[in-house]
Amino acid sequence: MSTPTQATDISALIVGAGPTGLILACDLARRGLDFRIVEKATEYAVGSRGKGMQPRSMEVLDDLGVIDRILSYGQFHLPMRSYDGTTVLGDHDMHEGRHPTPDRPYESTLLIPQWRVEETLRWRLAEWGEGVELATELVAIEQNEDYVTATLQKSGTREQVRSKYLIGADGGHSFVRKSINVGFEGETWKQERIMTGDVRVNGLDRDHWHMWPKHKDGFVALCPLRFSEMFQFQAQVLTQEAGEPSLETFQRIIDERTGRIDLKLYAPTWLSLYRANVRMVDRYRVGRIFLAGDAAHVHSPAGAMGMNTGIQDAYNLGWKLGAVLNRAKESLLDTYEHERMPIAASLLGLSTRLHQQTFKDREMRRGEEVLQLGLNYRGSSLSWQDDAPTTPLQAGDRAPDAPLLDTDGSRVRLFDIFRGPRFTLLSRGRHDLQGLIRVGERFKQHLHAYTIENGPFQAAARNNQLVDDQGHVLRAYGGENDAVFLIRPDGYIGFIGGSKSIGFVESYLDQLHRER
Repeated sequence: MSTPTQATDISALIVGAGPTGLILACDLARRGLDFRIVEKATEYAVGSRGKGMQPRSMEVLDDLGVIDRILSYGQFHLPMRSYDGTTVLGDHDMHEGRHPTPDRPYESTLLIPQWRVEETLRWRLAEWGEGVELATELVAIEQNEDYVTATLQKSGTREQVRSKYLIGADGGHSFVRKSINVGFEGETWKQERIMTGDVRVNGLDRDHWHMWPKHKDGFVALCPLRFSEMFQFQAQVLTQEAGEPSLETFQRIIDERTGRIDLKLYAPTWLSLYRANVRMVDRYRVGRIFLAGDAAHVHSPAGAMGMNTGIQDAYNLGWKLGAVLNRAKESLLDTYEHERMPIAASLLGLSTRLHQQTFKDREMRRGEEVLQLGLNYRGSSLSWQDDAPTTPLQAGDRAPDAPLLDTDGSRVRLFDIFRGPRFTLLSRGRHDLQGLIRVGERFKQHLHAYTIENGPFQAAARNNQLVDDQGHVLRAYGGENDAVFLIRPDGYIGFIGGSKSIGFVESYLDQLHRER
């Protein structure tokens, strides 16, 4: 083994290139920050793994500019066809009746294999001139008050990297988490195992998610994966029969539990045996080192919580790291743990309840809570309200979308206005115009400010004026008696106030972006 080379300096080192690490990398890349993302594996993952993307995660991918590609590879409302042996019991849609609305453009779970999500994020990362370093293993970490020194190993060569921050997004067996001695409390349900994999299947249509829920040994399911020839195989297995997964074992389970002799499985690309784990950390941060995604919490696969929670960890941390690396106050990073830990605990409880429904009661329907649109940071130190107008929203809530018109009379969405790494200030009704101008000028590197007028479109009198011609902004945000909404870079509302609250907006931004 060679002696490590002299340390190179970067702003951030991301360890792990699954969805969590890639989202964070994309968020830092669009801010023009210097970072590296390393992955121990020698090849990119090919398994479908987590195949359910929730609406809130789709909003994140919308902000990163990849939602059209994601939607093209995924599928909404795939009907689930249930069987008892060879008898068809019926079809149902887990998200029946859920469709896009002006304030919620993504309203139900999208079925998309995880490898497609990762592929898309790597494509986006490459557009920013960045990429994943495969076959690069983190083997040692040290930190002091000023930086983290990481030792990386690749092809027998060791390299030292000195970064201002290090983020462990390296999965449930996280080397980063173990190296900083963070607890990972919870339990493993040894009696509840799942064999899963991606296989081709002869004898099944691709218009349904096929499920046999009633067999005494547990359910088996085959879900077609769009724009591929593969199905995802999932089956409960008893502890005594849970050997290494193989195509032969998958075929035997299908034969026994379906009663059909015409279903033939072949050409697997990924086979896995999963033990249900429910665990989470007791800290998200130790000094300059952060944990995110499965490195911080692992879930049952029921409800598609794991990948989505990790995506939103990264989205929360990304703008805060970006701000601090661009001279915001260091204390902003403390809010990452304060905001995300309660969310992870709550979703861990939700995925556990769904696990019981799925694996014991065989109930596959899903409620509103899985969509993750109602998650909020109302109790955060970053959620302020002053003289709040009549509004259905509170500071800390997700900022709704809405269609409206820009200064040229062109149709835009609020999500178009929010897109990018800055805060957005929305002011409607009568307002302190001079105050808006002052705040916009002071924080122009960190803020876009807009006024919103009601009624039909007329030629805008000034720049950055939007017209709520259909009333969708009014319905989603309220504030007909004048309102100011400050939207964070991650799409949550940081501040709500009345027409005389511009001073509070200025104070809010001052606490994050002090002048030096």
